[in-house]
Parts: sequence; structure tokens; C-alpha cells
Amino acid sequence: MVFSSNCFIFRFLLLFMVVYLLTPKKYRNGVLLLGSLLFYGIGEPHFIWILMGSVAINYVLSLRIVRKKSRVALITTLVFDFLILFLFKYWDFGAENINRLVQQEFLPLLHLALPLGISFYTFQMASFQIDCYKGKIEQGFSFVDFATYICMFPQLVAGPIVKYQEIAPELKNRECTIKNVEQGFQLFTVGLGLKVLLANPMGTLWNAIQTAGTVGLSGRVAWLGAFAYSFQIYFDFWGYSVMAAGLGKMIGFRIPANFQNPYISKSMSEFWRRWHITLGRWFKEYVYIPLGGNRRGNKRTIFNLFVVWTLTGLWHGASWNFVLWGFSFFLLLAIEKIFLGSILEKHSLLGHLYVILVIPVTWVVFGITDFKILVQYLSSMFGMNGSNVLVGQEQFIRYLGTYGALLGFCVLFSTPIPMRIYKRFSEHFFMKIILVVVLGFSVYEMLQGSNNPFLYFRF
Repeated sequence: MVFSSNCFIFRFLLLFMVVYLLTPKKYRNGVLLLGSLLFYGIGEPHFIWILMGSVAINYVLSLRIVRKKSRVALITTLVFDFLILFLFKYWDFGAENINRLVQQEFLPLLHLALPLGISFYTFQMASFQIDCYKGKIEQGFSFVDFATYICMFPQLVAGPIVKYQEIAPELKNRECTIKNVEQGFQLFTVGLGLKVLLANPMGTLWNAIQTAGTVGLSGRVAWLGAFAYSFQIYFDFWGYSVMAAGLGKMIGFRIPANFQNPYISKSMSEFWRRWHITLGRWFKEYVYIPLGGNRRGNKRTIFNLFVVWTLTGLWHGASWNFVLWGFSFFLLLAIEKIFLGSILEKHSLLGHLYVILVIPVTWVVFGITDFKILVQYLSSMFGMNGSNVLVGQEQFIRYLGTYGALLGFCVLFSTPIPMRIYKRFSEHFFMKIILVVVLGFSVYEMLQGSNNPFLYFRF
């Protein structure tokens, strides 16, 4: 079940909120847990046992970790969590490449479907166990508290990756007022509009350009597709994160922000401080800093960046294009660390142009899994298709005529201006009218059955 569906909004969410608000405070964690399991089970009925089995095993081992500071228990739970993730997400990728290398069927392919949200809840459980071992989490959490923290439906399947300490007070005692529900649903509507009214049409444009064929694309059409996909993935994931924050507010939780206007950055380093903030924080706190961070000289810093970005690429998917995407960001960040960063800091306009031109290229690498097609598309972007242009000026004008206004809105909403206006006037009557209109158009688009996937569900 996805947030941007009439089934979720007018059936699941409506029924859940009625039951939740009528439930006494001391039982609300239980209701939230059961509702979250129902939410997950509707979408992934075959994999709910993996989620609950992981939660149960992690809870039992966490008790020993927090009481005894047992390194054995910590290693055991981390090995268990990442072994499950490896089997479902990476086994076939590794087996295929090893078999290709040795030119025989050396390892069997399991052909396992990927459980929804497994990358997110695995990282969340790992952060909990490590923080227990470090003494950042004290005794006193119950099984229901822990299971609710992991399974909470607003952030279960696509993040943000929430640290236990961030919501521990709300797990014990939280206010859930009609005012919070109203404000939370307003925020949910903002995220829904970003997803349905901006991300989905940009996805349609990206798909249309890809369908036209990667051989014979003119450079301007290829760049238009790259910008469309850049906007799609941003408003898709940002929209989801805003909806998650709105749902969290409705039920009394403060879910951390996951984006901070990344497309206005002046460098790749700044971009990754603003994009998928909770994932970047996870890798910084649990990989980069334990490796030494930037405290052991430039060579070690570069190596640490390489490790982090190799893992970041693989986290997004078991495919070589994700490895290449991670490696490309490693190179860009390493170059900025060595010399380019200081130049970009001094020349803001140059930094903005650099990000605007480089980011779409990296997203093309991210979005196209077939290497042959990827090379063809990148060749089209940089004018290396020769004179064999089949999709050129006429199609470019047609695409701009259809999507030009939406592209303008995407540019506008990539800046801080719209959200500043929303926060300033969120309580005003005219803003509520605007949100009713946004909700109405979004519901209409969902009824039309338009292109409506959440890209990060597959990671």
C-alpha cells in the first residue's frame, strides 16, 4: 500500500485514526503496532514474518546488549540482520557475477523477491543495537516499544531512518490532539502534492523519452529527460518524506526531516548534506567516523570516502550501475576534498552551475540499469551520436509544450520559497483552501490511475 493512493487515505488512514484517537493513551503503542503490521501485510503478506521474526530476535539480543554490554550479542545481531539483507538483496547479484567469472554455474540463484523496506528497517535495527552497546539507549524499553519503533507505518517502508533516541520520549508519552491531526494532515497533503502533481508527471516525461529510444536522441532531448528524472526522484522521495512527517505528527511523533533543498547546493558535498539526510547520517556515524573520518590525513580520508560510497551505492541496489553511481560520487567528493571545494566556496554562481549540470548526469547513471543503454543515453547527452538524430527539435518542442509549466513549478519548488510561504501562512484560511485544491487534484490524478510508483520502495 502506498501513501499516494485513495485506498490508503480514505480507507486505511481514516479507519486507523478513528480507532487510534478513541484508544486510551497507554494502549496506543499497541494499536499503532497492529495498524503498522496491517499496513505492511496488505502490501507484503508473504514477508511480514521476516519483519516480525527480525524484530523478535533483535529485541531479545538487545536486552543482553543493553544490560551486559555484550560484544558477542552485538556481533550476533548485526550478522543476523545483514545476512538476511544480503540473502534477499545481494545473493543473486554476487552469484551471477561469480558464475560469470568462473564461467560455470558455481553458485545457485535464489530468485528471492525483495521484502518491502528491508534496507530501511535493517539499518534502523542496526543503529538501535550499536547505540545500546555504546550506552546511548538505557534499559526500560518494552517489546511493544521496540516493535513500534521499528514497524511504525509512516517510516517503515521508505524511511526516514529514525534513531530510537529521537522518538523515545514520544513512545513513552505523547500528545495527540485534533490540532496535531489537522496540522499533520495539512503537511501530508503538501507531500502528496509534491508526489502526485510534480514527481509523477516528471516520471511520465522521463519514461516517454526513454521509450523513444536511447539511440538517436538529440542532446537537448536527452538533457530534458535527465532533468525530468532528477525532478521525479527528488519530489518522489521528498514528497514521501513530507507525507511521513505529516503522518507522524498526526499520531504524536516528530519524524526528522530527510531533505533540505538539495538542488540549491553549491557542491556535491553540500548536496549530500541536504539529500537523504538520515541515510547520510547513518553512514557518517556508523561507518565513516569509526573508520577514522577525516582525522588521519588525506589518504585515509579518501579511503574512508571510498568505503562509504561503495556501500552507499550498493545500499541502493544490487546492480553495477549503482556501484558506478556510488563511485562517481566518491570521485566528485574526493576531488572537492583535495582542491575543488575551496574554489566552489569562493564562487557561488560557479558552484550552482556545477551542481545543476553534474547532478542530472549522476541520476542518469542511477536510473538506467542496463550498461549498454546507459552508455547510449550518456552519449546522446554529450552529442556523441553523430548525425543519426531521430528524436530531435520537433519532439523537444512538443515535450516542452506539454511539460514546460510543470518543469517551471519543479524549479520553483526546488527552492526554499514555497515551503517558507507554507510555514508562514499555514494557519491562514487561504492556505487551507489551496491545500484542499491540492488534495482534490491529487485525488483526481490517483483516480485516473496515472503513473504512481514510489521509486525508493525498491531500495
